[in-house]
Amino acid sequence: MSDLAHYRNIGIFAHVDAGKTTTTERILKLTGQIHKTGEVHDGESTTDFMEQEAERGITIQSAAVTCFWKDHRFNVIDTPGHVDFTVEVYRSLKVLDGGIGVFCGSGGVEPQSETNWRYANDSEVARIIFVNKLDRMGADFYRVVKQTKDVLAANPLVMVLPIGIEDEFVGVVDLLTRKAYVWDDTGLPENYSIEDVPADMVDKVEEYREMLVETAVEQDDDLMMAYMDGEEPSIEDLKRCIRKGTRTMDFFPTYCGSAFKNKGVQLILDAVVDYLPSPTEVDPQPLTDEEGEPTGRHAIVSADETFKALAFKITDDRFGALTFVRIYSGTLKKGDTILNAATGKTERIGRMCEMQADDRNELDKAQAGDIIAIVGMKSNVQTGHTLCDPKDPIILEAMVFPEPVISISVKPKDKGSTEKMGIAIGKMVAEDPTFRVETDEDSGETILSGMGELHLDIKVDILKRTYGVELEVGQPQVAYRETITKEVDDSYTHKKQSGGSGQFGKIDYKIRPGEPNSGFTFKSVVVGGNVPKEFFPAIEKGFKGMMDEGTMAGFPVLDVEVELYDGGFHAVDSSAVAFEIAAKGAFRQSIPKAGVQLIEPIMKVDVFTPDDHVGDVIGDLNRRRGMIKDQEAGATGVRIKGDVPLSEMFGYIGSLRTMTSGRGQFSMEFSHYNPCPANVAESVIEEVKARKAAK
Repeated sequence: MSDLAHYRNIGIFAHVDAGKTTTTERILKLTGQIHKTGEVHDGESTTDFMEQEAERGITIQSAAVTCFWKDHRFNVIDTPGHVDFTVEVYRSLKVLDGGIGVFCGSGGVEPQSETNWRYANDSEVARIIFVNKLDRMGADFYRVVKQTKDVLAANPLVMVLPIGIEDEFVGVVDLLTRKAYVWDDTGLPENYSIEDVPADMVDKVEEYREMLVETAVEQDDDLMMAYMDGEEPSIEDLKRCIRKGTRTMDFFPTYCGSAFKNKGVQLILDAVVDYLPSPTEVDPQPLTDEEGEPTGRHAIVSADETFKALAFKITDDRFGALTFVRIYSGTLKKGDTILNAATGKTERIGRMCEMQADDRNELDKAQAGDIIAIVGMKSNVQTGHTLCDPKDPIILEAMVFPEPVISISVKPKDKGSTEKMGIAIGKMVAEDPTFRVETDEDSGETILSGMGELHLDIKVDILKRTYGVELEVGQPQVAYRETITKEVDDSYTHKKQSGGSGQFGKIDYKIRPGEPNSGFTFKSVVVGGNVPKEFFPAIEKGFKGMMDEGTMAGFPVLDVEVELYDGGFHAVDSSAVAFEIAAKGAFRQSIPKAGVQLIEPIMKVDVFTPDDHVGDVIGDLNRRRGMIKDQEAGATGVRIKGDVPLSEMFGYIGSLRTMTSGRGQFSMEFSHYNPCPANVAESVIEEVKARKAAK
């Protein structure tokens, strides 16, 4: 068994285009895993191995690679930057112990970096910051450091300073050792020399080193006292303090360089070894019961414990179905029998492997701290399921995925494609928890739902190319919802008498608007036994079952609270079924009286535009019913933040490019639901009626 102290499970995450995949590629080259670096813009990088990734130059799915640096084993996960694939970042962070947040030297802290940073905070993942692309026009290391404080509310601990900027960027000064690392013009990562600090930087280096030391010694009271008495701490002591502060997320060691030009990456690898935690140094994962409630037990990272692991990604490649697993405790050998705690099924492990992007190395056993893939699991494993020892069934804290906000309808062109599509979609839904599929019962069309236009575009592309399914694709549709605005006090009686035993159930209830994002809540305040307790679950089930289809336009209903306060029952004719039917009838009767309202998804939109087009962009967002929240001037343009209804954002990228002569960029993610204006609600209801009539 290998020593867990020498393991580092790390993820690389950032906004789209900040240079994550290029950084991963350089790490693999420096650690000897690959001999020729492949460039993203040539479609040849190791971790972007899907056809769609190579063509578009973006990362779509997270890829795992293993490499070694200074006797330490790194399991590295390269994650996507596009907001449509955020789930890949979220589920990777869930199983990692540390991360590298990459920021673009000129773009700074961009919208998706904020989202990913928030996810990393939620998952309590220790991070180091890498300010990349310092060789680009408009790059400014100090501005990005300031942004991480202002925008992310993070505490960056500057570890290196850049030598030169833009075209003149040649290397970095390591503040701990006061040495300059200068790379030559060959572009090879190993061709650097260690020199003295350039004369014009001595004062700045001393100023920043003092800030570094002051922040670090706060982690150790004895060192701090000695330092205040004028004693200079040793580099070993400083590293120990920085490691402690990084682990507790008091600060984030901050580095800089240019991954593309091979400058500064070695120091990042050293920082991963020196400062990011090993699996044993991270708080153990909490264990929950079947309801998701904490049990007070934890999955302690140790090979001596019983086996506990989390399946965090399912994928289908040329070798078969792969289940990516992070082992938290215990060991796993070929031929072992494990339990899927979510389905209650056991199965024997056939083949296990260590992943090298789309290559693999077969394994006979794995232990706590490892990230591996299991081949061909049968027990219907899904993302977020816990795998464990059958003798010690437990559940690890589950993952929560965002709801899809956009749908399209697809129709196979011929009978052969229909069968292929069924199999393909089954695999795709297992792989991606934010991708949903349902069949429209009226039209027989298949409705695909996802996180954004790009997300669905890629899914359709995969269906066509990977699985050979010929499709007709409909227009994108917005996930509207319905809710109520006022309280209704009502009563409903269900009775049926037609020979044999009858059915009887009477309920008196109040229906009122619930808290935002509360979904459906049910409570009973019945006293005196007018409705026996055993029928409460049936009444709740009846109401809840009706929430999927509202009375206004048939959209699901959100945020409703039902309170049962009285009713009546019959000793012979009352049954759970009778009360469930009564609840369904009550829903149909009362919801229309409760001021039903159509609500629409509002997106948090972040637009970057050059200075001279700000007026056009804001005017256009206002026409799209947008609410502008904030404007922030940067070195190369302005960022405009606002809330805009999703229905107004289709095809926005085309308009933005036209307005800004191709220089504008934007990203958006779901924020909340808001009531639709009356004219929008009317047109949506008309459209729904027209669709139903056409069928």
